[in-house]
Amino acid sequence: MSLSVHSSNGVRETSSFTYFVYRTPLGRITLASDGEALTQMAFGVAEFKGEYRPCALTNQASSEVLEYLAKKRETFTLPLHPKGSTFQKKVWDCVSSIPYGQTKTYAQVATDIGTPKGIRAVSSACIHNPLPLFIPSHRVVGIHGDMGGFVTNPAVKQYLIDLESRKDN
Repeated sequence: MSLSVHSSNGVRETSSFTYFVYRTPLGRITLASDGEALTQMAFGVAEFKGEYRPCALTNQASSEVLEYLAKKRETFTLPLHPKGSTFQKKVWDCVSSIPYGQTKTYAQVATDIGTPKGIRAVSSACIHNPLPLFIPSHRVVGIHGDMGGFVTNPAVKQYLIDLESRKDN
C-alpha cells in the first residue's frame, strides 16, 4: 500500500508500508517496513499497517534473522525506524549497544541512560520494543539473572541468551 501524504508545504510524499510472515527455527515471525527501514517485528503471525507482501527490506531482515539463528551473524545491518517515546528510544539505543553474547541488568541500563531509579520504566520499554532481535532487549535481564519481561514467551528470551553464549559453531 502506498500512502500519499501532503506535507505542510503542499509537496506530495509517498511512503510504502508492507509486512510479511516468514518461517524461522523459532517459528513464524512477521516483519514490517515503511519502505525505508524495518519498523516492526512480531513473533508469530501479526497484522501491521500496509500491504501484505514481501519487500526487499523484509526479505533481507528475514535472511539476517536466519543467519543470526544459525550463529552466522552477530549484528544486523538494516536501517530501523522503531516507533516509541523519547524515553523508549533512549532505552532501545542503550540496549542496541549491548554486545552479542553479553547481558546487562535493567538496573544497569537505567543507570547507563541517567535514570538509575527508572528500572521499571526500562523494563516497560524493553517489553514494548517493536523490533525484538534487531533491538536486542533479550540481552537485558533481572538483577539475579531472571528473564524479566520480554515481548514474547520468556523461554524464547532464554533460548536467545543461550544461543549467543554458546561457543559452538
